[in-house]
Amino acid sequence: MSLRYAFYTGCSAKGVAPELYRSTILVAEKLGMELVELEAATCCGAGAVQEKDEFLSLTINARNLALAEELGLDMLTICNTCTLMLREAKFKLDNDSELKAAVNEVLKEAGLEYKGTIEVTHFLWEVIDAVGLEKIKSMVVRPLKDFNIAPFYGCHIIRPPYLIGYEDPDNPTSIERLIEALGGNPVDHDARLACCGFHSFWSAEDKVTLRLTAMDTQAAKTKKADFMVTPCPLCHTQLDAMQPEAEEKIGVNIGMPVLHLPQLIGLAIGLKPKELGLHKHVVSTKEIIEKVA
Repeated sequence: MSLRYAFYTGCSAKGVAPELYRSTILVAEKLGMELVELEAATCCGAGAVQEKDEFLSLTINARNLALAEELGLDMLTICNTCTLMLREAKFKLDNDSELKAAVNEVLKEAGLEYKGTIEVTHFLWEVIDAVGLEKIKSMVVRPLKDFNIAPFYGCHIIRPPYLIGYEDPDNPTSIERLIEALGGNPVDHDARLACCGFHSFWSAEDKVTLRLTAMDTQAAKTKKADFMVTPCPLCHTQLDAMQPEAEEKIGVNIGMPVLHLPQLIGLAIGLKPKELGLHKHVVSTKEIIEKVA
């Protein structure tokens, strides 16, 4: 199985939390994954563009997909929302020839054509299916046995099933299996399949999303997790960067560190916490760093 991909970075992991981009590059290289970055790609729209102008959104993402098609490589993302938006665009274009023709008429101006010849996949899935959990186990030099780790899937990597379809949306196990392969202890908690609230943060009245953030992180703390891990930089940003504001909103101290998936893998396979950018998180990761030092 090829481990070469057209790498769609998305906006968040390069702009808001560049340590997540850097940790992905480092971990992918260690795992033997070749990431060919799509430097000319643009934002997927993250649902916001889709709400205002669906055709524009489809055209934008058809262009992104066409860039990967030119390389002849499947597109790999590290963001749940990017995965969903790109797979949704692909689904609509592949099942509506008139719509596809209309979009390609626009893309023609840029010398591109969407053909539907590649797939959109996520870093989590490729680590499990292409790299393989057995290889991951063999690469572990720093087993995470001292950590109770709370998975946080986020909405867009499990739903809707007809677009995602990787595993049971009501009982996914991929992150738990990866945690176990890294020697860690997965923690079951009430918010593992919950919403982080990122997409409604600027519009929700009374900052309902901050209450979601507090509920999600508290759920992990209640189960005595040492930290949470998520495969999505948007979830990471909401749960980490907005956690202090969420604490203030409900008047409690939570202090739950949140790692992005490649950071978790990187710790176990021997990369240094500073290389992975753990020191750049909003919620302190000091206790994690001290345990792996």
